[in-house]
Amino acid sequence: MEISPYYEKKMQCLLCKEPFPTTKIRSRQVSVIDHDSDFRPIYIDKEVNPIFYNVAVCPHCGFAFTDDFAPYFAPSTKELIAKNITAKWHSRSFGGVRTKEQAVEAYKLAYLNAHFKKEKHLTMAGMMLRIAWIYRNDENRQKEMRYLEISRDLYIRAFSEGDYIGTQMSETRVQYIIAELSWRIQDRAEAIRNFSRVIETQKRSTEPTIIQMAKDRWQEIRDEQTAHKTS
Repeated sequence: MEISPYYEKKMQCLLCKEPFPTTKIRSRQVSVIDHDSDFRPIYIDKEVNPIFYNVAVCPHCGFAFTDDFAPYFAPSTKELIAKNITAKWHSRSFGGVRTKEQAVEAYKLAYLNAHFKKEKHLTMAGMMLRIAWIYRNDENRQKEMRYLEISRDLYIRAFSEGDYIGTQMSETRVQYIIAELSWRIQDRAEAIRNFSRVIETQKRSTEPTIIQMAKDRWQEIRDEQTAHKTS
């Protein structure tokens, strides 16, 4: 008997505390064969995408969240969510196998909740980046570029305000993703500035792979500039 890659995980809503099930992917059923330069994982089985299931959506109150959400709610944020999300919510389930449209909708709902909850810009940037990845899988370049830019701008805020400190994202990695997303949306000045900053940290950085990725991109930029001058 073949084991399904999907399983049901019991969750408790961070907001209303009601229990509900959400769908997850068994890690042993997923094989990553490569990563894009902005860290998007490329899976062997394109029909089973764990990125679709990062967001849990409470069917009772409409609060949507990821594992990166803090359990703490700042004063008045619960009221903001109740007014702007729960009051307009029509109870429905995001359980079961998700389409790409449902996955995008779940991320957008989580982003709205994160905004009213005053979550870290880093958390919101990651969600917008994953929407861009979904559109990349779908070869929808226009929407991919739109969400890459939103994500890039949020990463810039995360870096300038330091809200990445204490997370799994190091300073080097945040600067790299700002540079890489800037390069992808053709903001060359921002890309060059941040790739340079990443390379400058190589003596104190503990992430040699990220440093090398930045150097590779930097060389691509130089080669392109040289080719442009000689053409």
